[in-house]
Parts: sequence; C-alpha cells; structure tokens
Amino acid sequence: MRIVFMGTPEFSVPVLQALADAGHDVVAAYSQPPRRAGRGKSLTPSPVQARAEALSIAVRTPVSLRDAEAQAEFAAFGADVAVVAAYGLILPRPVLEAPRMGCLNVHASLLPRWRGAAPIQRAILAGDAETGVGIMQMEAGLDTGPVRLEGRTPVDGKTAGALTDELSAMGARLMVEVLGDVITYPPVAQPDDGITYAPKIDKAEARIDFSRSAVDVERQIRAFNPVPGAYFEHAGERVRILTASVAPQSNLQPEVSPGEVIDDRLAIACADAAVLPLTVQRAGRGVMTASELLRGFAIPAGTRLT
Repeated sequence: MRIVFMGTPEFSVPVLQALADAGHDVVAAYSQPPRRAGRGKSLTPSPVQARAEALSIAVRTPVSLRDAEAQAEFAAFGADVAVVAAYGLILPRPVLEAPRMGCLNVHASLLPRWRGAAPIQRAILAGDAETGVGIMQMEAGLDTGPVRLEGRTPVDGKTAGALTDELSAMGARLMVEVLGDVITYPPVAQPDDGITYAPKIDKAEARIDFSRSAVDVERQIRAFNPVPGAYFEHAGERVRILTASVAPQSNLQPEVSPGEVIDDRLAIACADAAVLPLTVQRAGRGVMTASELLRGFAIPAGTRLT
C-alpha cells in the first residue's frame, strides 16, 4: 500500500518501522521541524525524521499544513492512506481527504475517553484501571472519528514511559493488521457517552502537591515519569521523584502536616498517608535511590518540602 507517514516523537517510530517491515511503500514521512536541543542548542531532527532518513524515506517538515502549497505537495504523493501517530500538527480538511482511504491515526486511549494531546498521562492521573490504543479514521474534529480496531492493557503501576512504549508497540501491530485487511475492520462510530479530554501537560503540573492524597501523589509521579518529572524543592534545589510507593496510613501521626518528611527514609506526609520515594534525581545528576540521595543531600525528618 502507498503510504504517507506522519509522526514526530519516539512513540511514532515503531509504527513507521512496522509499516516498512510489512513491505508497504512509505513514500514520505512528515514530521515537525528540527528543534534546538542539548547543551549546544544545535538543531536536532525528530526521532521520526531520523528513522525515516535511515530507511531512505523522503522527509517533509513543514511548519504548517494550512497553506495551499503544502497541501498540494502532500496530495502529489498520491497516497492510498496517511498513517498518523503523534504528529503534533492539525490536519486541515484538504489533507484529511487527499489520500484515497483518508487518514488513520494511532491514538493511545480507549476512545472516547481521553481525546486530545496527553491521553497516557491523563489515564494514569485519573487512576484508570485500563487503557489502550485505537486505530481511528480521522475526521476534522478532535479525535472524534470512528475506530477500526482497538487493543487494551491494564495500567497497573506502570509509569507513563513504560505505558508509552507498550502502547506504541501495540499501535504498530494493530495498524499493520488493519492495513492488511481493511474490509475486515470497518470504522465503528464512537459512543456518545464517556467522552473526556486530555489536555497537554503543563510544566506547572509537575510540582508535587503533598496536600493531596498519597495515592494521587504516587499517580502524579508515575504520570510524569520520564517527563516532565514530578518534583519537590529543597535547599534551593529541585529533586525529581521517579518512582515511589504509598506508605501505610498508620505511619502518619495526627500532628504531621502535608509535605513534612516523617522518617530517615524520606517518607513524605500527604493528606491521608505518606509516599516513600524509591528512585530520585537531582538536577544535573543521574538517577539514584532515595538512600543514595540522603547520603549526600541531607533531608532530615521534620523538614517541610515544597
């Protein structure tokens, strides 16, 4: 099948690779333009651009697809279908309608729950028992299109990073399955009930609010691992908590206030119980255990963290 692929982050790469491995003719890969990154702030291509170039696939990185020239270039590829996976740009109607079979999107949620930009993080924050990925026929609305095939997985205690990798691999497999036999997987309209939205993560959300329940704080830590990283500040330094467990409620004394360190293991009081950091990271340092952190960065019991 003649395909134009559209994606940008690491999540998208397994989908692109799966299409190439399945023998499809990927005639072009669209990705967001290179961004400045690293200490030298040099222009760095997206993961999709890097993989596409390694596969000798033509790459396009328009800033927008709203002008007629960009739309005409897209249509000129004569694609049977466009496969979209976390591209990051709005597709105007002329782009949606250019391929013979339209555009198929790999969306990392169980639609209509968590339409929008950050479905994986929002599912973890909300305490969803399961999530998944759907192959959606794209429409002009925000993730409103019918779904051709869906896969599910329990959230359990997974971090956003682990869940992203799992759903990326699942989405790649499901997309190849749909493209291999489109007739078997007709589009099914999303239900009208159960619609929720997953807005983009704001960096301010990463600051840990210990006045919330310990369960909520632990979810926040998993949802923002690896990025942007849930954190607290102490002695003018930001410390990210990468993994944590919920300590028994009996460990929390009535006089303890949220944000207070309650023992020599760095257990931190929340509204109803405590969280116990397991792995942490100081600014500019590598990942370490909480005990390793405390050996070189004193945070004694009674300290109030913000």
